[in-house]
Amino acid sequence: MYKKFNQNNPKDKDIIITIKRLGINGEGIGYYRKKIIFIPGALPNEVVVAKIITEYPRYIDAELVRIKEKSPDRVPFPTNVNPEIGGLELAHLAYSKQLEFKRDNVLEALKKYHPRGYSKYKVKKTIPAPEEWHYRNKAQYQIELSHGQINLGLFAPNSHELFDLPEMPTQSLATQDTERKIKILVEKLHIRIADPYRHFDGLKTIVVRQAYATHEIQVTLITVGHSLKNLEQLAKEIMRLPNVVSVFQNETDWRNPQVWGNKTTKLTGKNQITDEILGKKFALSPRAFFQLNPVQTITLYSRALKFLDLKADETLIDAYSGVGTLGILAADQVKQVIGIETIPEAIADANHNVELNHIKNANYIQGSVEKVLPELAQNGIPIDALIVDPPRTGLAKSLIKTLLRVKPKTFVYISCNPSTLAQDLVLLSEAYNVRLIENVDMLPQTPRCECVVKLTLR
Repeated sequence: MYKKFNQNNPKDKDIIITIKRLGINGEGIGYYRKKIIFIPGALPNEVVVAKIITEYPRYIDAELVRIKEKSPDRVPFPTNVNPEIGGLELAHLAYSKQLEFKRDNVLEALKKYHPRGYSKYKVKKTIPAPEEWHYRNKAQYQIELSHGQINLGLFAPNSHELFDLPEMPTQSLATQDTERKIKILVEKLHIRIADPYRHFDGLKTIVVRQAYATHEIQVTLITVGHSLKNLEQLAKEIMRLPNVVSVFQNETDWRNPQVWGNKTTKLTGKNQITDEILGKKFALSPRAFFQLNPVQTITLYSRALKFLDLKADETLIDAYSGVGTLGILAADQVKQVIGIETIPEAIADANHNVELNHIKNANYIQGSVEKVLPELAQNGIPIDALIVDPPRTGLAKSLIKTLLRVKPKTFVYISCNPSTLAQDLVLLSEAYNVRLIENVDMLPQTPRCECVVKLTLR
């Protein structure tokens, strides 16, 4: 059982805490009555006044009331921005210290799970992003009707409280401007808004993505239900906005806990927008994965390709290939590339991108990596080099078993979660040496970071 504190109870007084360090999500950590206490917004070495929100058997959640002794690493939070919005967990911390924190997160994860030889791993300093602000090229805003007023914006973390069209300083100016203009059009055309309480059909989410190289903007209207009055007229009006080249409808239902549904239909415009990385072109359909920080993506992929150290006679397996970015970038260096991806639209994009870049030695297969990779090995396909870029959950245990069996000579692991990376390395280190780990800061002002890991057979 846990205790919820009543803020109106005079017994539940404010407490004074000295912050010892930051947690993996950027929250300040201290101790109160021999329990660990988490205080978002507090920094190491600060003395703060906090109010307990919930006490659990092993830890306490609290909120910051005020700062008694301020850290020299504290910087002003962005002006005109609601601090309750998620995605700015480290915006009050000097950027140089954010970079140190992200490297420390990797070291702490290795220390916790202790894969073989972890104390000797070379973990390099975090590579800073060229732009600390306005780097995100994709905005995914929720829409609701509340007391007769349409709100379009972001939910507060772990809640359904929507902040209407917030100023988001990590979001690109063009995507935010497009979202604001779409809201006006939704109001003008009386588009029905989805009602999550009564489960009425309607517009639920508006996604705006811009290609960095071409400035093309792709809009996706995520709806519950298919037929919405004036939706096609809305699409035509959106197409008149600056740089918008396509509008799609993605359909979901109330049983789906994810934002995106499985059916996507083009309402008007181009099938894809086109972006560029390191001289190669990539066409992107609405559901295709593409890094949110296009400028820093160049650094991330350049480091990954350098770590692979490919040879002209090798076969490269590009697992979790998405739209084929890494495999296509590496195709000139190897005999052949085989990409594996589960999302059908991404496979279609990848094969289109192969043609777009006149690549002759790359093929993309739809399916799960843990199923397709053993089939390739059984069919005599040499697995000389491998690159994996899995979701935050890390590699499936069945895939790790396959890797330990087929044993590619070298592979690179791109991870967005130090904890699952460290857990995976426990098993992978049975056969592989970890040569190098390098952090690339893809998402400044947040605790998130991408690790690029080079592994070689012992």
